[in-house]
Amino acid sequence: MKINGWTYYNHAAIPTTPPHQEPDISPIKNKSIWKIDGTPLLARWTTEFDCGYETNWWYVIKDTPFDISELKAKRRYEITKGLKNFNVIKINPLDFKEELYEVTVAAFSAYPKKYRPTINKQSFISSLETWENYILFGAFSRETNELCGYAWVLNETNGYLNFTMLKVKPKYEKTAVNAALVEGILRYFNDFLKNGCYICDGARSIIHKTAFQDYLEKYFGFRKAYCKLKITYNPRFKLVIKILFCFRRLFFKFDRIKIIHSLNSIFRMEEIAKSNENDKHF
Repeated sequence: MKINGWTYYNHAAIPTTPPHQEPDISPIKNKSIWKIDGTPLLARWTTEFDCGYETNWWYVIKDTPFDISELKAKRRYEITKGLKNFNVIKINPLDFKEELYEVTVAAFSAYPKKYRPTINKQSFISSLETWENYILFGAFSRETNELCGYAWVLNETNGYLNFTMLKVKPKYEKTAVNAALVEGILRYFNDFLKNGCYICDGARSIIHKTAFQDYLEKYFGFRKAYCKLKITYNPRFKLVIKILFCFRRLFFKFDRIKIIHSLNSIFRMEEIAKSNENDKHF
């Protein structure tokens, strides 16, 4: 069942509305949300976007033009190194099917096993035809012209852009391919940022431990837009999750196991949501 304003992702029903717009929660109130395609364990949304004070949940956004001259010398050097090594341009994914697949496989190989994705080549290449709503950037080696990384941005129409994905071949990370890609994206969208819009890298990372959002803040002037996390559980699974939550400290010790890692992500979000005053989910 399709529900306007909501989608299924990673065992959860989440809003498709921009972070700065609070979603229509009537499907939660009338419980139709649990009929959405995918059978979610929970529904998750946020309120009070960019509230102006610190909370335990946030989006990482860029809402000012990027100016490299404002950075410390060490950070300017890292970005300049990336620009010397790579040429970042907007590309058509259908022109680089094999190359994009190779970058993705290489990037996934560096993921921890507990959440390393599997990838089918044919399915991946077929999926490129669905990338038409995305603006895709490729980082090409200036020495060999090899595609060493890519990033895609979802072109929204509500005053923001969704920085959806960045994948690079790990062997090129020391030559600052990540810096080149992010700089290329910010340069391309500079006028967009000048006009009061923002680029969003997503919410606080729970499932995948990554330092990328910290990197965006330190090197490119992204910032945390604090908000409040809200969760409600599918009645079919609520009691089980409630019982397991009581033993979460034990589960945290076995986080290396894939299925337990997924459960722990729910427990961590529940702890964060509970930190909001007067919020009760069980």
